[in-house]
Amino acid sequence: MHYVKVKGILSQNNGMNLYRGCTHGCIYCDSRSACYQMNHAFEDIEVKENALVLLEEALRRKRKPCMIGTGAMTDPYIPLETKLEFTRKALLLIEKYHFGVALQTKSDRVLRDLEILRRINDKMKAVVQMTLTTADDALCRIIEPNVCTTRKRGEALAVLHDNGIPTIVWLCPILPYLNDTSENITAIVQMCHEVGVKGILCFGMGLTLRQGNREYFYRMLDTHFPGLKEQYIRQFGNRYEVSSPRHAKLMKLFHELCEKYGLLHDNQEIFAYLNRFEEKPLFQQLSLWDE
Repeated sequence: MHYVKVKGILSQNNGMNLYRGCTHGCIYCDSRSACYQMNHAFEDIEVKENALVLLEEALRRKRKPCMIGTGAMTDPYIPLETKLEFTRKALLLIEKYHFGVALQTKSDRVLRDLEILRRINDKMKAVVQMTLTTADDALCRIIEPNVCTTRKRGEALAVLHDNGIPTIVWLCPILPYLNDTSENITAIVQMCHEVGVKGILCFGMGLTLRQGNREYFYRMLDTHFPGLKEQYIRQFGNRYEVSSPRHAKLMKLFHELCEKYGLLHDNQEIFAYLNRFEEKPLFQQLSLWDE
């Protein structure tokens, strides 16, 4: 871990990353890619020490409330968050200034901040997005070794739903010859239905590989799945988009299951929902009275 000072914290689209780097150890992580120009070891977490000051200044300056996103590049609930609580403090600022939040994670540590998320959602909107890749917890422990299993994530999604907090699942990546099966897709979509997920984002059955994350991914394949790296190289070469041979069949199954269970599965519709700021009628009325 090391600290840096940054010039800004919110992107043009109101997204933020309080940390850079990750210790979850997911073998496919795109954030390792060289194009992001990370000049330190990926597991040496960069902590933006002035992030909370910058966030409060940015929220105070905004003329209109909006949704604040976090987790696109670095999971906001990496183990270090337990000690530093930057994500928790950021949520308290979002609540203080009456903004909404859409956070993305793989960790059931999100439940630590359940009460804050409930308060935000009571007034505006708080959405939790959870990444799921495999219904097989044994495989999950290999491809996502330092984060909670899919079963634990499902339990967290159920708790969030029971507390009125909407959830979205990212079904990705689907790794050719590892989790690209009908059984896996069916099990994940069924679980999403059972725990009250609102919708599932899916960009195709496959993954992306580029300089930085490709080399790490192949080393992990050699470690855990001997011979599979050579199969990838023969079939996909140096392609950026690595698509499962079962892509068409699995996408058809995915959309059919989502229709069956009444889950949103149009990516544009889901992103529109995530970006749309909503203020609850009662809180809106109270805000007018305060004025």
